[in-house]
Amino acid sequence: MTRPDPVTERIEALGDWRGETLRRVRALIHEALPGVQESVKWAKATSPGVPVWEHAGVLCTGESYARAVKLTFPRGASLPDPAGLFNASLEGSARRAIDLPEGAALDPTAFRELIRAAAAANEHARAARQGDR
Repeated sequence: MTRPDPVTERIEALGDWRGETLRRVRALIHEALPGVQESVKWAKATSPGVPVWEHAGVLCTGESYARAVKLTFPRGASLPDPAGLFNASLEGSARRAIDLPEGAALDPTAFRELIRAAAAANEHARAARQGDR
């Protein structure tokens, strides 16, 4: 029997509304970017790690806390957010986050657009770095 991938294992280990929230978010990310890469990073003895979705760099992470699932976008401050999905980490100059408490709705169309914008920003940054060489 094959083991589930690490992201599936992490989601299933939650076993509550947080796992279901991450499952829905994961599906939307894959709809937006079918070739997205995912992994679990930063695992250690005191933490099982965090699901991470990447395309030319980190798109977002999916942290689970007692009261919310936090989707953090490292380049969030530079992304268009016409639907106002970002509701956390708004004071920083780079990151932005979406906190999803139990029962929170997430606009699927706006979220898929945000994921695509994050991928485009990563591609642009990568091209700019390669152009500097």
